[in-house]
Amino acid sequence: MKNEWRKSEKELYIPKTKPQLIDIPKFNYFAINGKGNPNSDYFIKYIEALYAASYSVRMSHKSGFSLSDFFEYTVYPLEGIWDISDDEKQKVNGVLNKDALIYTLMIRQPSFVTKEFASEAIERASKKKDNPLIRDLQFISLEDGQCVQMLHVGSFDNEPETFKIMEEFCSQNNLERSSMQHREIYLSDFRKTQTDKLKTNLRFKVRRVKS
Repeated sequence: MKNEWRKSEKELYIPKTKPQLIDIPKFNYFAINGKGNPNSDYFIKYIEALYAASYSVRMSHKSGFSLSDFFEYTVYPLEGIWDISDDEKQKVNGVLNKDALIYTLMIRQPSFVTKEFASEAIERASKKKDNPLIRDLQFISLEDGQCVQMLHVGSFDNEPETFKIMEEFCSQNNLERSSMQHREIYLSDFRKTQTDKLKTNLRFKVRRVKS
């Protein structure tokens, strides 16, 4: 049976339009680091590199490269961990300078993918696709632990409104953010979807406030 994350892992990826506390276990990802304005053409190259390697894994069984425990699955969604440069953090004007953004873009990989198999998939993808960023991909493991997440509908520029609701939820439930970084999981393709219909899972790490 094909593993479809929208069905089998709905709680992890498709939250409601109200905050929820959730525990995120360790997962493996293809990842690439970047900085600057995400509206640039170069940003799309990062995304294309991630998908090239991810589909290299997904289609490996049709090319004679799959592992013995391979299973059919739907490729996981694009994710991003976002921060801003230290210099920009010193400013208090409240205006986001997108040129100062620092990010890690990622696509989760199935449990059967080993480090060696990931390297082989990256190599195959780099030979198939003319994108030098493919060779910059890393295979990493992340465990976020306790997080608050919420579905954001609409423009990325309106995310502060959703984060405010999430932070109010934290205050009401004896929680606080443990990092000012946040994660975005893109449930719709922002290259093809109208801005007001974009769906994004917003998430940040939290910890219990000591009483």
